Amino acid sequence: MEGEINNFIVVWTIAAATMCYCHTIGKLIPQGGASRLVALFPAIVILFLLPLRLISVHLGGPSSFFLGWLSTFKLLLFAFGKGPLSSNPPLSLPHFVPLACLPIKFQHNTSPPKTGHKSPLNYAFNSMIIVFAALIPLYGKKEYLHPKFILFLYSIHMYVGLEFIFALVSACTRKLLGVQLEPHFNEPYLCTSLQDFWGKRWNIMVNRVLHPTVYDPVVTLSGRVIGRKWAPLPAILASFAVSGLMHELIFYYIKREKRTWEAWQPSWDATCFFLIHGVCVAVEVALKKGLQGKWQLPRALSWPLTMVFVVYTALWLFLPALVRCRVYEKVTRELTALTEFVKDVYGVSRLARFADLTST
Repeated sequence: MEGEINNFIVVWTIAAATMCYCHTIGKLIPQGGASRLVALFPAIVILFLLPLRLISVHLGGPSSFFLGWLSTFKLLLFAFGKGPLSSNPPLSLPHFVPLACLPIKFQHNTSPPKTGHKSPLNYAFNSMIIVFAALIPLYGKKEYLHPKFILFLYSIHMYVGLEFIFALVSACTRKLLGVQLEPHFNEPYLCTSLQDFWGKRWNIMVNRVLHPTVYDPVVTLSGRVIGRKWAPLPAILASFAVSGLMHELIFYYIKREKRTWEAWQPSWDATCFFLIHGVCVAVEVALKKGLQGKWQLPRALSWPLTMVFVVYTALWLFLPALVRCRVYEKVTRELTALTEFVKDVYGVSRLARFADLTST
């Protein structure tokens, strides 16, 4: 584990240095276009390769998501003078680097946060402690549990873990830069439709990155063929297809046991999951356009139907893909190792305290 932590530090040091280079390119080539894309291409390749140096789920997973997906897409937008990294006036280096490396977005509304509001980090940390304390013993008795229930536990683990990671990143960025950040999740368990779930509630940062990189260009192209009204439908399908492919790439990063290249053998379950949801969201949008708001399901019915569909398809396609990659076996080993480390540290501290008491 010590070697993994050292690699983690090296990976993120190189990533920060790479973003410094990209910031310099933005100054030297102020206009977006082919020239800037060529200059940024080596940085994009480096970001794709950096996660290969990490093999743990808890360090390699977020790093592959942040660097291998979000950062590369941000740089592609930056190459053409678009996206969060392009602004007028240009971003300063201390703001450019974290915005390029991390899944954050500065909040334009600078009003002070409400007093007495519970910190998202405290909420996520407390939730993580409670959930992990319950999950670690259950993971050790998986042979006695129903496979679907185990997948359900995995889904809780994944959601709470993502909440904690995003809250930790946001809290550190707020402290260092003194800025307000937009949230990553907006109570996804309260969604009333698939469009509401994917567009406004679940992992909002991915939606903000996919919209200018995939959705908008496809809308522009398809609008010339099928008209502006129905142009969003193929754009939705394209966005979900790209999301599925990028998830397959992340699965490749985190399933590896060695810090070397391995043959990419995707199961395509994640891609099928996102394509199914893409088709359903497109159908939903088409129905809303056809009905023009004249009729909609009541919230008491739309909420349970949406949640059942999301959970069922996740248990059917998305989570089994992670299981086949043996991701949760690695997670169990890592959590067990962390638990033993904490116990050892606690035991050493108690022993040292006892030694101090007996010596006085």
